[in-house]
Amino acid sequence: MNKKKIVLVACGAGIATSTVVCEKVERLIKENGINAQVIQCKIGEVASRENEADLIISTTILPKKYSIPAIKAVGYISGIGMDKLDKEIVAILKEE
Repeated sequence: MNKKKIVLVACGAGIATSTVVCEKVERLIKENGINAQVIQCKIGEVASRENEADLIISTTILPKKYSIPAIKAVGYISGIGMDKLDKEIVAILKEE
């Protein structure tokens, strides 16, 4: 089995919009048979957790560049471009 991936889902407070995105991402990884753990956090916590993660999904503006892929997932909140987001997330998480 592939190594478990870690996905950080972040919003400003780590509560509202990240909860919505977490649910969508957890469903997406399950439907695609991806071995991953989704961790919900505040955007301010991302920098300290970056080294343990494989992907950052944010509902807010990212304050800096990160060493791992980072996706802005406003489409999951607005409903616009959700298919594109799904494909991008799956592609990143299926990379070895």
